[in-house]
Amino acid sequence: MSKPILAVVGRPNVGKSTFFNRIIGERKAIVQDTPGVTRDRIYAETEWNGREFAIIDTGGIEANTGDIILSQMREQAVTAMELADVILFMVDGKEGLTIADHDVADILRRTGKEVILVVNKVDNPGKLGDDIYDFYELGFGEPIAISSVNMLNMGDLLDAIVTGFPDDELYGYEDSTRIAIIGKPNVGKSSLVNALTNEKRVIVSPIAGTTRDSIDTPFSYNDKEYTLIDTAGLRRKSKVNDSIEHFSVIRAVASVERCDICIMMIDAAEGLTEQDKKILGIAHEAGKGLMIVVNKWDLVQKETNTMRDYERKLRADLRFVSYAPILFVSVLENRRVFDIIDKAAKIEDIRSRRITTGKLNSIIEDAVMMRQPPSDKGKRLKIYYASQIGSRPPLFSFNINSRRLMHFSYSRYLENKLREAYDFEGTSIKFLFNEKKGDN
Repeated sequence: MSKPILAVVGRPNVGKSTFFNRIIGERKAIVQDTPGVTRDRIYAETEWNGREFAIIDTGGIEANTGDIILSQMREQAVTAMELADVILFMVDGKEGLTIADHDVADILRRTGKEVILVVNKVDNPGKLGDDIYDFYELGFGEPIAISSVNMLNMGDLLDAIVTGFPDDELYGYEDSTRIAIIGKPNVGKSSLVNALTNEKRVIVSPIAGTTRDSIDTPFSYNDKEYTLIDTAGLRRKSKVNDSIEHFSVIRAVASVERCDICIMMIDAAEGLTEQDKKILGIAHEAGKGLMIVVNKWDLVQKETNTMRDYERKLRADLRFVSYAPILFVSVLENRRVFDIIDKAAKIEDIRSRRITTGKLNSIIEDAVMMRQPPSDKGKRLKIYYASQIGSRPPLFSFNINSRRLMHFSYSRYLENKLREAYDFEGTSIKFLFNEKKGDN
């Protein structure tokens, strides 16, 4: 299920990045007391009272500026607002209301989105001055006073944020499998959408970066409903010079977040690149269904076992997503294109699979007998009980005596045994280890 999105906006230097870092619990955004330090939106996921959501930190908005960088930052912030379900409008309680705040408010009113007005840098709420009431002029109701540095009143703010999100059932497409087509620019993503839908619904151009936004295209195949999400290509950071390309990266990440299955497209002639691995990592960490589609196979000079050797090399380089099937297609020549959707349907069924507790524990017991769990200082890992507690992706809970003893290698061993027993092609498997208290 897709997570709602919160965009944090405001003029430069009001404390947006400090707030962002406090919320996600790590220093992911650069914090410096200089206007304009956060030049790109930063994206992360967090939760409050069991409600998960995504948060986008933005560069400061300067509504009227001739500075190229500040203009680009403004455009990035506007893009973030378009994606957001709730917008947090941050102002500076120490500096007071400014003309720039009014300029930002004018932009926000045009979005039609839910806006929460936050007065930051209020280190002592008990001594609020009359100046805070000036912010009512912005037209967004009662402001919430906080101090990001001292974590004052953050709970009330987070309560307001999650209350403003739409209900869970409003997310996604009913009875439709959502497929995000991801990859670097010019690998054939838009051409694939057109081939599958048999009509030119997406602009196709040999110029890299034609698709700036994520475009949703619904279609039916074999009596099933699908929604294709064609994303802008993700480029290496060093090659993202055009400001619009910055917007495309966050849209692609957001598309991965709201899809069920990711189709990672690779140019057969160019081969796998480091950027491809990073893109695959985004989908893997998000727990999405995943397949790798090698496009433009018609351009590759064929010899005996060319496809087999190509796949072996991909597998060797992509061990962290060894579960992902690899398909070789030519979108231009319409070869094996619909094999992609057949495979996506199978992956979606697999991701929804449930394993009974009895069968699961039988598999784990056999695995433990075949390979003894690790030990340290005379204490050996014990696995008492396992159960499946979630799907899409499959999530398994283990009751054990010590999380410290559950080494990564043994966890991977258990995953491999589970995959040997059941077909989990195209999906990651998540493990949750719960330590039984008081066990010696």
